[in-house]
Amino acid sequence: MRDLEAEVSLTRHLTGRSALSPEVMEAMRKVPRHRFVPADRVQFAFDNGPVPIGCGQTISQPFIVALMTDLLNPEKESVVLEIGAGSGYQAAVLSRLVKRVYTVEIIPELGEQAAERLKELGYRNVEVRIGDGYFGWPEHAPYDGIIVTAAAPCFPDPLIGQLKPGGRMVIPVGPPYHHQELMTVDKDAEGNIETCSVLPVAFVPLTGEGGYRPGPEQA
Repeated sequence: MRDLEAEVSLTRHLTGRSALSPEVMEAMRKVPRHRFVPADRVQFAFDNGPVPIGCGQTISQPFIVALMTDLLNPEKESVVLEIGAGSGYQAAVLSRLVKRVYTVEIIPELGEQAAERLKELGYRNVEVRIGDGYFGWPEHAPYDGIIVTAAAPCFPDPLIGQLKPGGRMVIPVGPPYHHQELMTVDKDAEGNIETCSVLPVAFVPLTGEGGYRPGPEQA
């Protein structure tokens, strides 16, 4: 946790946050991160960096998970949508702070593993769906908050549509292996959108219908 606190302090001039909420910090302490990484990478679980989890995906570094969670402004009665379940770690952190978490994973293998892991660890207020996260999960919309854990080329229209007035989306935007920005997207009572850049980041790309599609020279 000292590494996390140090990173928050170092980036305060970018994020505007000299500290994260006590509730978020407590959730980070309580969720057993080592249970969300492959067995052969457990020794890296608590490093302040991303860890590969298979299928070309990673579990984000603790600082980014904590920052994105804090930026979402979660409340006890919030219903939150996560796009990119991955290992289930971000959903587990959110589950300690909100009423309900719905999370979508496009890779069946990862989604099934995340669902089983979350069930085994007792996170009963999280539901996992296998599908294309670009389209969100309209059956449970609107959401108080939406968190996207892969870099999108733009703000997905379906997700903005599923965001409740007064809600916020936290999303990395930008092409893979190039400049990306962590952004907040706020919707007001009239449905108007205001965006804000938080800091530069590096995420795996969002895939699927509205995600990143490599050109012939990158395929």
